Amino acid sequence: MTDGRSILIVGGGTAGWLTAAYLARHLAMVRPGVAITLLDAPEIGPIGVGEGAFPTIRSTLRYLGIDEGGFLRGTSASFKQGIRFDDWLHAPDAGRRHRYLHPFEPPYRSDEVDLVAHWLAQDAATRAPFAEAVTIQHRVAAAGRGPKQAGEAGYEGPLSYAYHFDAIRLGRLLADRAEALGVRRLDGRLVRAVRGTDGSITHLETEPHGTLSADLYIDCTGQHAALIGEALGEPFVSVRDRLFTNRALVCRLPYERDDTPLPTMTIATAHHAGWTWDIGTAEARGIGTVYSDDHLTADQAMQGLADYTGVAADRLEVRALGFEPGYRRRPWVGNCIAVGLSGGFLEPLESTGILLIEAAVAMIAELFPRRGPVAAPAARFNALMTARYEAIADFLKLHYALSRRTEPFWQDNRAAGSRSERLAGLLDQWRYRPPNRFDFTLDVESFAFFNYQYILYGMDWAGDAEPVPQEGGAQLFRKLRQFGDHAAADLPSHRDLVAAMRG
Repeated sequence: MTDGRSILIVGGGTAGWLTAAYLARHLAMVRPGVAITLLDAPEIGPIGVGEGAFPTIRSTLRYLGIDEGGFLRGTSASFKQGIRFDDWLHAPDAGRRHRYLHPFEPPYRSDEVDLVAHWLAQDAATRAPFAEAVTIQHRVAAAGRGPKQAGEAGYEGPLSYAYHFDAIRLGRLLADRAEALGVRRLDGRLVRAVRGTDGSITHLETEPHGTLSADLYIDCTGQHAALIGEALGEPFVSVRDRLFTNRALVCRLPYERDDTPLPTMTIATAHHAGWTWDIGTAEARGIGTVYSDDHLTADQAMQGLADYTGVAADRLEVRALGFEPGYRRRPWVGNCIAVGLSGGFLEPLESTGILLIEAAVAMIAELFPRRGPVAAPAARFNALMTARYEAIADFLKLHYALSRRTEPFWQDNRAAGSRSERLAGLLDQWRYRPPNRFDFTLDVESFAFFNYQYILYGMDWAGDAEPVPQEGGAQLFRKLRQFGDHAAADLPSHRDLVAAMRG
């Protein structure tokens, strides 16, 4: 039996086509008969900062039935095993630099030894960096090795991983998959959304397709937010009092040689008013400098990007982006849901843009009502998404709040008043113990407790916990170092792995 309901998605790109493909795949199983149409407006393009993802993307791509090798070929993708943070603790000083890795692999867990407690009990001046001590992934990533062997099953491997990719190509790949799953594509332009007496959307006026109507409208129009913002007037909740960056300059640089070593991590380098990302896809480097325009001018940011790349400013092809960190107060209003940038964006750090799309579309798929009012799940969806945005904002703020850099941007980030009460309370507790799973509500969290540990201890967080050396801890650390060395020797180089899997 079919229910005959219909969904109209406005806007393509990663948000629109991922939403379309996921809903088509899910609803075909549990609610057959739902018609999904996507209006792909050519003026709504990708923002250009979504070139990295979180490990959840593997489950999403597998669920959509996309072959991993085909994904790598189609999007110029490479593997990502985490993020290396350079110069976040302090600015370079006489050649002295600080760096740490936030890997995707959780710390090794033993029933006999609490490795975190043992690491904290060691001499801070001589102990290995936290991620290097508690996981083998640090050694694998630092050696430029891939997270798996080429012959292993798609989306599987001994180490956790995500990808770097070309966001525009990803949108095209998802569009092809969505259409194969039965999504109807219309190329055209949204003229306006028309509301009824109850405030909900009755229909859209478009060119050249005239009037389009549906039971549920999904706004994937990017920062323009043509439905949720312009038509419905849903307020935007800014978090710029906590997250200060709001501008980015983006460029792409080809490799000088085809065999240039390919990093298997995002490199995030702090500068005096923000940070610069550097990622390696299979075919080019994607580089962007993120900054606060309250602390840096556009010209200064451009010069900083030129200095980082080693390319003169007048020779760089740069795209300038602006964003307001925050989210819609209610991303689901009546018969309209905002997904992607129309629903909110915090900043490029930790690649949460696509992560939030994945979270939203998974909830829509599960909550979509078979019968009755289409807005029935709205309150639940809004509560979960708001809590998720707030949790991510706190996690991102943690990266800045622990810095010892002396520039005004970083001093402002350290100010106690720029932290939420929740984050301030957690930091007070973490002075006496490590973060653990009971600090978080899983349904609204994108990051696990160990992700917080990697940031805290990567940034030399000094608490007041009583040292608790663990019997057997030193021996287990030695074994982990050996396992890491063996893995780095056995696994292929990152570039060789990508080339083999691309075929």
